[in-house]
Amino acid sequence: MQSLSCQAWKNISHHLRFLKAMKAFFFLLFEPENLDTVDELSHCLIHSRAFELAAEAMKANPEVAAMLKERYIAPTHDLDALLQYPQDSLGYAYASSLKQQGFDRIDPEIQIDADTSYIEYRWQQTHDIWHVITGFGTSEIAEIGLQAFYLAQFRLPLAGMLIANALVSTTLMHPEELPQLLQAIAQGWKMGMSAKPFIAQKWEEAWEKPVSQWRRELNVQAIAFAAHFS
Repeated sequence: MQSLSCQAWKNISHHLRFLKAMKAFFFLLFEPENLDTVDELSHCLIHSRAFELAAEAMKANPEVAAMLKERYIAPTHDLDALLQYPQDSLGYAYASSLKQQGFDRIDPEIQIDADTSYIEYRWQQTHDIWHVITGFGTSEIAEIGLQAFYLAQFRLPLAGMLIANALVSTTLMHPEELPQLLQAIAQGWKMGMSAKPFIAQKWEEAWEKPVSQWRRELNVQAIAFAAHFS
């Protein structure tokens, strides 16, 4: 009886997370740039079965498995200090990009108690670095292109939900933008499948390395998609 009761509570918890996720998904159809709603959706998915399966699959790569075991936490960085690096470096490109957009570094407030929560913490912390290395800008379409890259790299559940949301929203409300959106998704997916795992990189320990070198080492092709999706 006690076992059944525990299972019942697990089912209730699962259904509540599902309802919260669908509520956030619905609101994003009308406010795709609402970061609070994106955070709510992301939080609902941290301990989802989909994320657990993704984390298990990621461990097939030795570099990623080592990163997950270590639970690497990068030292705090200062954007003004990074601007002192050479202009072709990752540190400079990253810091100047955030400064130009009026953004600050991301310091996720996530309790790391599982592989999934660590992955969530790490991708959020390095999200703007991924923008720099892939070349995707920060427009709505460019962001979805980057989400396709995430999905190809490690099956991030949030990425799948955001791509689905963008397809529904664009089809119903901005159909003229659908070809560009599909192109961004296709490009992000192709890049993500061919690139080495970004989640395994300790970017913060090589700020001085040129962006072009990072791209070569990670097998990211520097093609002219950024101008189209910025």
